[in-house]
Amino acid sequence: MLQQHTLDQLRGLRLDGMIAALNDTALQASAEALPFEQRLALLVQRELDWRDGKRVARLLKAAKLKVGSACVEDIDWRAGRGLDRHLVTSLAEGDWIRHGRNVLITGATGCGKTWLGCALGQQAARQGFTVLYTRSTRLLQELQVAHGDGSFGRRLAQLARLDLLVLDDLAIAPIAAQERQDLLELLDDRVGSRSTLITSQMPSSAWHQWLGEPTIADAIMDRLMHASHSIALKGESLRRGSSQA
Repeated sequence: MLQQHTLDQLRGLRLDGMIAALNDTALQASAEALPFEQRLALLVQRELDWRDGKRVARLLKAAKLKVGSACVEDIDWRAGRGLDRHLVTSLAEGDWIRHGRNVLITGATGCGKTWLGCALGQQAARQGFTVLYTRSTRLLQELQVAHGDGSFGRRLAQLARLDLLVLDDLAIAPIAAQERQDLLELLDDRVGSRSTLITSQMPSSAWHQWLGEPTIADAIMDRLMHASHSIALKGESLRRGSSQA
């Protein structure tokens, strides 16, 4: 009776990790011989682990990664891929996001750009960063609609707060004048403080020409290239045993 009352109280306090630990018979059996302070510390740690797991699950759901299963542990490091293992391992540690740096991933269709971008996005979410994946064309269309319904400023502010924005398939279609301006506004809010990961079939050296208008193109390229890491992929997908892009 006392145990059920205690569980009800813990449930009321939303200490679900402690409840799970108390219901874990294997854990309880191994903890019986421990002093009270150590058993309490064990319960507190289980609660912290539970909350961390729930937070990561929320971050991953909000990230909307196109390839949710992509993770850095599954990267195929075969030679000839144009993949610098030291660089990617360093990126997996997350300091580039803490310092507001960008990652630019380029390569032909099917070489694994999207997969790698999603793997780095998942890694970021697992480290507690807020992440959002979107196709570049879709986001620019969304911002165009936001101009019409008056939500443009609010949406820009939301995007500016993201620790990592993954823009997939940049420069896959011609860009209109308003889209150029919106892209500049988007990147200007993030430069130096928030990270942007971009994938593109087009090499970054050709982006200026794709953007068209020289003045805005200069400004956009300055913000994209600022403290950025570049990865030019070759060959097939980076995922072991898969041909997915």
